Amino acid sequence: MERKLPPGQEWVDGLIPYDIGPVPPLRLEDFQLRIDGEVENPLQLTWEELLELPQAEVKADFHCVTRWSVPDLRWEGVLARTIIELCRPKEEVRWVLAYGREGYSTNVPYGYFAQEDTILAHKLNGKPLPPENGWPLRLVVPSLYAWKSAKYLARLEFTREKRQGYWEERGYHDVGDPWKEERRWDSRA
Repeated sequence: MERKLPPGQEWVDGLIPYDIGPVPPLRLEDFQLRIDGEVENPLQLTWEELLELPQAEVKADFHCVTRWSVPDLRWEGVLARTIIELCRPKEEVRWVLAYGREGYSTNVPYGYFAQEDTILAHKLNGKPLPPENGWPLRLVVPSLYAWKSAKYLARLEFTREKRQGYWEERGYHDVGDPWKEERRWDSRA
């Protein structure tokens, strides 16, 4: 049976890492995930607190805007819906900004962030997340192109207004739906 692929993509065997710059070193005992912005209950989670939250597994294909896709990756961690229940975003929230330790950021439409398969992953295919794939924590939004799945996750900011992240400031689409080929704002890329 042939797997369905978004337009313009091809299957590859494994993830191809991309980074915008060096990643600062981190000891897990110093890990903090900040969750703030337009929320009723801002959070600052340690690594131990994150692992104490309900854990889940999401099996999903992963699509990069550079036209490759990896089938059936198994991500383990905390569902975004769990984070939503804990921080209680205000009704006006429309966007979530995800920030990595290396200075990366991306905007994710709240509706996509809240989908049942969006996960804050600390494991990939049954093993701790490899450093090149975002150790120790990565936001994974399977329904969007991979640049929305911020690596080295350090902060989630819930907002009413759209603010662009690293690639969005460079012309990438604010949504990034692979089924609609929302790669760049100009449709030539």
